[in-house]
Amino acid sequence: MMKIAIYGQYYQNTSQASIKTLLDFLVQKKLKVFIESEFFDIIQDEDKNIRKYDTFNTFKKLDNTYDLLISIGGDGTILRAITFVRDLGIPIVGINTGRLGFLATIQTNQIETAISSILDKQYKISERTLLSIETNPKNMDLVRTNFALNEIAVSRKNTTSMITVDTHLNGEYLTSYWADGLIVSTPTGSTGYSLSCAGPVISPDANNFVLTPIAPHNLSARPLVIPDDTEIQLKVGGREDDYLISLDSRIATLPNSTIVTIKKAPFKINMVELLNESFIDTLRKKLLWGEDKRN
Repeated sequence: MMKIAIYGQYYQNTSQASIKTLLDFLVQKKLKVFIESEFFDIIQDEDKNIRKYDTFNTFKKLDNTYDLLISIGGDGTILRAITFVRDLGIPIVGINTGRLGFLATIQTNQIETAISSILDKQYKISERTLLSIETNPKNMDLVRTNFALNEIAVSRKNTTSMITVDTHLNGEYLTSYWADGLIVSTPTGSTGYSLSCAGPVISPDANNFVLTPIAPHNLSARPLVIPDDTEIQLKVGGREDDYLISLDSRIATLPNSTIVTIKKAPFKINMVELLNESFIDTLRKKLLWGEDKRN
């Protein structure tokens, strides 16, 4: 019998019906279902009629006995979900109750048919490369969860002045970006923050990262695609003593003296794709590439 983990962050009008549909369906299938404990508390607080799900167990941590994690929300919820999955290899599928949704691809009207297909093993796995980070000196907030699926970004803090980001690739000096910040993105993250800063769209199975400056003052600075076996070293300077660093949706503050080393993480995340889905199909739908009237 499959052992399934459920994760979400919110129980709002946009997600309420989808959560009920999913949980009712899983009750009907008599599967071993575990709901992340904080999410379960939110569900029970918001809906007093949901007691029939008391038979579900909860989890605070995952282990390798789980067969699947279902995320309910948007792409941000999946980015949080990977902090539970970490290097366990548990396949992740996302039900999109958010907005655009490049990672959470199951629409709310497809829940029962999509989950049925997954239970019948009618899916494929898309392996996603992650970034890992080391800082010198160490920052304990980043040691505990030192990886990102979308991007690692440095940016200014408490100032309207730009920062400088001295950048080395495999020990060789590249440039000093004068900018609001710099994004180091995976192919998965290329349709996120990096894309908003004029970065290229990269296919998830490409073995690349991209460096995308944020509002660069040196106008010749352009996004740079590099092999994903490159070691990236960053050092930030500026008028303030500290700057922000973000790993997907998680943020920390670092002093300017910090040396940041970014490289490919030693594990991957397994995203579930239904057999009728593809990244190209998602691009057409989400970026409206198929909407040109000439097509």
